[in-house]
Amino acid sequence: MSKKILLLVVIAVLVIAFYALDLHLWLSLDKLQEGGEQFQQWKAASPFLVSFLFLVFYILVTGLSLPGAAILTIAAGAIFGLLWGTVIVSFASSIGATLAFLMARYLFRDYIQERFAVRLQVVNKGIEREGAFYLFALRLVPIFPFFLINILMGLTHLRVWTFYWVSQLGMLAATIVYVNAGTQLARIESLKDIASPQLLLSFALLGIFPLLAKYFLNWLKRRREAK
Repeated sequence: MSKKILLLVVIAVLVIAFYALDLHLWLSLDKLQEGGEQFQQWKAASPFLVSFLFLVFYILVTGLSLPGAAILTIAAGAIFGLLWGTVIVSFASSIGATLAFLMARYLFRDYIQERFAVRLQVVNKGIEREGAFYLFALRLVPIFPFFLINILMGLTHLRVWTFYWVSQLGMLAATIVYVNAGTQLARIESLKDIASPQLLLSFALLGIFPLLAKYFLNWLKRRREAK
């Protein structure tokens, strides 16, 4: 059995186990609100163990591209508070995203790059030249699916370390917003209470800004060289 097939089998087993053990049922606001007191008791009894298990579970969910990252981020705020919840989610989401990125790269990049080599030449050059700016913009705009960005970037030539640190920095603003919402869990009835149109527009403007700044600096540089 090849390593790629073995990895696919492991991923499939983990996903099946996730649903077979009904872990997905906990990734809802109703369940989170119901179990809030129990989570607090567990944390009071074993704060470091609960923090570690939450970190590992978050990495598992994001690394396997399973739904529920937003709920887990809210849960971090409800259980750990704003500061510690933000720290846990920031690292867990970045590590999980990088794992998904690496799996997509290992399993599919060679095939995609070989099959669509001609069409992807321009994309590859753009990613090599300005990949960090594009990724930063995408991370700042939460309307783009978290898991999809991880997978698509894994199919490019973007460096792993660049993907990690840009993701962690770019996702920080949204992380703080959702973790902070979790500290007010009792008032939240749906994710729409957090991701309002005004908030999404603000993130969109934040995401566009680094690209505009990049092109503006390039325009100034060309003007100076032309003189």
